[in-house]
Amino acid sequence: MSFEKFLFYVFAALLIFSAVMVISRRNPVHSALFLVLAFFNSAGLWMLAEAEFLAIVLVLVYVGAVMVLFLFVIMMLDVDTAAMRAGFIRYLPVGILVALVMFAEMFMVLGPKHFGSAIFPPPERAPADANNAADLGMALFTNNLYALEIAAVILLVAIVAAISLTLRRRPECRKQDISKQVRVKARDRLKIIKMAAEEKG
Repeated sequence: MSFEKFLFYVFAALLIFSAVMVISRRNPVHSALFLVLAFFNSAGLWMLAEAEFLAIVLVLVYVGAVMVLFLFVIMMLDVDTAAMRAGFIRYLPVGILVALVMFAEMFMVLGPKHFGSAIFPPPERAPADANNAADLGMALFTNNLYALEIAAVILLVAIVAAISLTLRRRPECRKQDISKQVRVKARDRLKIIKMAAEEKG
């Protein structure tokens, strides 16, 4: 066994372990930390596949930004763990059924009978001076430009939907009304009253 294959098995085993811990831990903070470990192992697998740009983007964007945001949101929310456990037990049969269907579909797709190395031979190794960031950019903005624009529109719609769902009217919260502040006149805010001085007797 070569050292590269040994590293692949190590990263793959840690990735599967961390993914299982993400969905099995009761503490959401622990789940988020195991998700960070899963991202790191995925980046390691991409490095072995000579996709250095994707591995660096995964570490910088997801581990450095998205997971920090997840941890802040989880730690700021008051999560009722008892209610979460009750809901988990209640929906456990449906979750098991969905998981079995997903595993059956993955087995049919990834089985060696239809998708083995004889049908799809391994790709040729890239030359030493290959630049996968430039290759990725050329693939995205030439042949797959239409799909990239569709994905950008879908993400924009998702952002607008998330903002509209969270933007609720709360009467107990005080906020500024900029239009009223702009329409305010000086005479409405300040009134000078002239009063006669009092004489001391």
